[in-house]
Amino acid sequence: MTNCVLCKEELTPEEGQLIWRGDDCRVILVNDPDLPGFCRVIWNRHIAEMTDLTYSEREHLMALVFAVEEAVRHVMHPHKVNIAALGNMVPHIHWHVIPRFKDDAFFSGSIWSTRSQQTPASVLSQRQKVALDLPHAVREQISQLY
Repeated sequence: MTNCVLCKEELTPEEGQLIWRGDDCRVILVNDPDLPGFCRVIWNRHIAEMTDLTYSEREHLMALVFAVEEAVRHVMHPHKVNIAALGNMVPHIHWHVIPRFKDDAFFSGSIWSTRSQQTPASVLSQRQKVALDLPHAVREQISQLY
């Protein structure tokens, strides 16, 4: 598919940081100032639906999603982790792994909901500092898989 934002290999700093890449998938630390620690697990080839993958590819992808969730929980210590795969706007398999906090801008709704509160800047700054440990933690969790 042409113009798919998830097919492009290079990220701008505004989009995020590539923290791990394998033959089939990659993990991005999303640059979202309201949601430090938000990661995305992206299937490298442009495929729209999970059922278009083989069973072993599905298992591989979900093992990576769970490894990223584990790293996010360990590093960020969120109240809850949301895992979402919508693909309505970008029909390219990708999973969102989102640490959620009771004081985040969208809690208790989804991150695509209307902002319901303002997280103090000092709290966001601290979470952004903590999120700097995610690349190492994600790579460590993934290395335990294979």
